[in-house]
Formats: sequence, structure tokens, C-alpha cells
Amino acid sequence: MVRRDDRGGGISPPRLSALSVLAFGGAMSLAELAAAEEVTAPTMSRIVEGLVGEGLATREPDPANRRKVLVAATEEGRLRLERARERRVRELRDRLRRLADSEQRALARGIEVLERALR
Repeated sequence: MVRRDDRGGGISPPRLSALSVLAFGGAMSLAELAAAEEVTAPTMSRIVEGLVGEGLATREPDPANRRKVLVAATEEGRLRLERARERRVRELRDRLRRLADSEQRALARGIEVLERALR
């Protein structure tokens, strides 16, 4: 459901996911980003190329190692990510509001049980 909403923002789910890692994790190498996203380096290279092409990420030399390149989210990338998150939250909120009161209470109880199980 939220992946369909993400497409409405003009950015593919793999790009949005990689952008999220960069926005919240900071600049990193292509290899680090590929590992974080559990994809191959060539796949991540294509994803990053798309992000750079859209102005959502940059590639800059690593100041500590000029042979290494760091990928970072741009301000526009962060803004697009925030708008995508807002769309997701709005869609989920609207769907939950359509549930009957008894279903909302059951869901709240289920969340309590999950939180207890994860402690």
C-alpha cells in the first residue's frame, strides 16, 4: 500500500529506501550503502546514479581518502523523503480512522501485546 503511494511522489521504492539510509545515516560509500540496502554494488550504483541525476544525492570525494567517493542526500532529497513520509502517515491515518471503534480497540490491544513481546 505505501509503496503505491511512494510512486505517487515520483521516486521509486528502491531509490526512496536508499535515500532514507543516506538522509538518516549520513554520507557513506557506495559499498556501505549497498550493504545497508542488501543489494549488490552494481545495483546500488544504478540506484545512486538515478538519485544523483534527480538532484536527490551527491557524490563527493572522501576528504580522508581521495580515492573513495561518498554518497550523501541533498537538501532536495531530504525534502522529497519528508514529503513521502507525510504521504505514508496520512494514508495510514486515514485507513485507521475508517476502522470501527471495536477494530481500533482490538488493534491498540494487539500493539500492547507486541510491545510486551519485544521487551
